[in-house]
Amino acid sequence: MAAIVAAFSAVEDLAAFVHQVLCDKDALDLKQTPLFWTPLKKRGRECGRVFHVEGPRLLRTSAVWSADADRIIFYDSTGSRFLVAELSESPALDEPEPAHRVA
Repeated sequence: MAAIVAAFSAVEDLAAFVHQVLCDKDALDLKQTPLFWTPLKKRGRECGRVFHVEGPRLLRTSAVWSADADRIIFYDSTGSRFLVAELSESPALDEPEPAHRVA
């Protein structure tokens, strides 16, 4: 499993990075593969997000961003971790949201 260090000042930038990594993992086209996300909550407050992309043949890769731990963990379609991104700078959760939210 690989590890990298990254910094993001806006949620949109973090979401774009996650989208790129998830699409690159399975050679998916960014323009044809929307990024979906769901908020993570702890005791009623948002503390991160779960992102995922869906590809052909029920392919689904995901990433979990923990704002509290300043970390993004990426999972392949089998559920195995393939990358951990430690965040030296993490955006505030009250910023604008990525385009495709899963309720």
